[in-house]
Amino acid sequence: MTDRVAVIGARGHTGAELLSLLAAHPRLELAHVGSRALAGKRVADVFPALETDDLRFEAIDAERATSLRADAIVLALPNDLSSPFVTAIDPGAVIVDLSADHRFDDSWAYGLPERCREQLRTTRRIANPGCYATAAQLALDPLTELLTAPPRIFGISGYSGAGTTPSPRNDPEALADNIMPYALTGHVHEREISHQLGHQVHFMPHVAPFFRGISLTIDCVLRQTMSGQALRQLFEQRYDGEPLVRIVDTVPLVRDAVGQHHVSIGGFSCNGPRAVLVATIDNLLKGAATQAAQNLNLSLGHDELLGIPQ
Repeated sequence: MTDRVAVIGARGHTGAELLSLLAAHPRLELAHVGSRALAGKRVADVFPALETDDLRFEAIDAERATSLRADAIVLALPNDLSSPFVTAIDPGAVIVDLSADHRFDDSWAYGLPERCREQLRTTRRIANPGCYATAAQLALDPLTELLTAPPRIFGISGYSGAGTTPSPRNDPEALADNIMPYALTGHVHEREISHQLGHQVHFMPHVAPFFRGISLTIDCVLRQTMSGQALRQLFEQRYDGEPLVRIVDTVPLVRDAVGQHHVSIGGFSCNGPRAVLVATIDNLLKGAATQAAQNLNLSLGHDELLGIPQ
C-alpha cells in the first residue's frame, strides 16, 4: 500500500532534502508540493535531481489545505505559521510539523524516535525536533540520571541552519573568516532540550562559514567519577540497535556529518566528575528531513528506516 504525502513550504533547504527522500521512497507518493513563490513551476525544473514526473508546486494556503488528498502532510513552514493549516487539515491525516510551534504542546507527540518511538507509532500529530535539540538530547540522554548541574553546550552550525531569508547569519560575506555567536541565553533549542530531558541545560549557539552540519561540545558534571572508556560503554549500551546513532572512539568532525543520516557521538573525555563529549549531525538530514521521514514511517505503519539511505 502506498500513502500519499503533501509537503507545504517546500522551498527551503530542509524542504529540498525532504522532497528528495520522499520522491525516492518506495511506499510514499509525493502528491502535493506547496510553495507560493514557486507555484506553477515543475518540481523537477527547480530540483533537477528529483524524479517527480510532472508534479508542480502549488500555492497551498489554509483554505486549500482542507481539500488536499493526502494521508500525511508535512508542514515545512517558518515558526508561528502552522496554526491555520493544522485547524484546516483533515484530523485523520498525519501531520509532521517541522517548526517549533508544537514542540512544547503535550497533545502532540515529540518526534525523536530514539526516545519516543512507541508514542510515534500511534499518533497523528508529530512535532519534529530542532536540529541542535536532536543532537544534544541524544548526546545527553544516557547521562540524565547522573547530572548534578546544567550541562553546558557549545554549538556551531553551518549557515543553512539560518534558513533562506537573508540575514547576517546566512550571509557568506559576513561569515567569511568569522564565527558569529547569537541568542546566547534563552534560545528556543535551549528551552526545547531542557523541556524534553527534564533537566536544565545551558546552550550557546554559533554560526560558521560552512554551509551545513552541526558540532556540539558538551561539558557535564556527573555524580560519580568515570573513565572515558566507561562513559563510552554507557553510550554503546544505550544505543545498541539504533542505526542512526553512532558511537565513535575519536572526536567526530562536522565535515564527516555532511550528507549523513545519523548522529555521531564521541570524544569521551573525563577528569574526575567532569565529562566532555562531542556530537555531530547534518542539520538538514537527521536534524530535520531524515527525522521527518522516520516519523512518517512510524506513524503510517512502515518500517522506520524505509527510504532512508544507509
